[in-house]
Amino acid sequence: MQYYTLGNTGLKVSRLALGTMTFGDDWGWGADASNARQLFDTYLAAGGNFIDTADLYTNGNSERMLGQFIQESGSRDRVVVATKFTYNAEPGNPNAGGNGRKNILRAVEGSLQRLDTDYIDLYILHTWDQVTPAAEVIRTLDDLVSSGKVRYVGLSDVPAWYAAQAQTLAQERHLEPLCTLQLEYSLAERHIEFEYQALAQNLGMGIMVWSPLASGLLSGKYKPSQAGGEGEGRLAMLANSGNPAFNKFTERNWAIVSELEQVANELGRSMAQVAVNWVANRPAVASVLIGATKLHQLQDNLGALDFAIPPELLARLDAISQPEVTFPYTFFEPGIQGMINGSATVGDKPASYRRPILVEGTGSGVTTE
Repeated sequence: MQYYTLGNTGLKVSRLALGTMTFGDDWGWGADASNARQLFDTYLAAGGNFIDTADLYTNGNSERMLGQFIQESGSRDRVVVATKFTYNAEPGNPNAGGNGRKNILRAVEGSLQRLDTDYIDLYILHTWDQVTPAAEVIRTLDDLVSSGKVRYVGLSDVPAWYAAQAQTLAQERHLEPLCTLQLEYSLAERHIEFEYQALAQNLGMGIMVWSPLASGLLSGKYKPSQAGGEGEGRLAMLANSGNPAFNKFTERNWAIVSELEQVANELGRSMAQVAVNWVANRPAVASVLIGATKLHQLQDNLGALDFAIPPELLARLDAISQPEVTFPYTFFEPGIQGMINGSATVGDKPASYRRPILVEGTGSGVTTE
């Protein structure tokens, strides 16, 4: 297993993180306690140390199961536990959800209890609530770090301008800075490339990728059909749920699946391994969340970084999945930029110019960003 420092911190996390949204079968899909424990043990045995959950997942049972597994395995000091807050815990009570100070302080106590721990390594705002000022969020998270209940903080699923504002306020007011952005990213969902990668690189945050397999679409388990798509799994179950994260059965995505399958066959690798490898090696990505309901799925995903995708095959994957460039990003394309620079070559500084921030392996040295 390889480890990177998370954002501009000294926290070392494995490049493949274990996502535990599947821990518990409360939602009609997922892994029961026995299977979840197998997944947990296998991940730790492979050298993984970064585990992600949320108070929302399986009605809190994901946190409970994870806390139990950590206690029973005696691995608390070894693992980096990330959990998230935002979603409402009490229908009819608007202050039992959202990102205001009242709910954050309520939510953190609940997570600490369910995880059976004195502290949370990484506490993440789950989703922008469109209400709470960034200054309130940052100050509250700073208070949690000062209290010792939380070690590091981050954001997930927020607008780029909000993340930039929050990080700038933290830096200017000498509050705890954000070390991560947790965002959806895959061959089927590449829109974070327009804003978030540059934001993360320039403001000291590492990206945690969720859904690198596009909710299973890129694993090869689904095939196009007259109904849009067919196959067993949560994507087929939730395709019409109204959640855009599960609207993956499109003509564009089936073309990506077809090309990915061909590339995987040429490499002698599974489609899932190639999809995870592709996203793990994109700019600003610190760690990729891999989730599973079956042991063989996790074992396959854990081999995703054991090979390199040749440039010519990378080019094919990049081309088939290239997102449409819209305003104002069309102005940042080479043609317009050439008009700005007088057609002169203006390049970025070489990698050797940047300070070393990435740690690989266990004491194997340091590489540059």
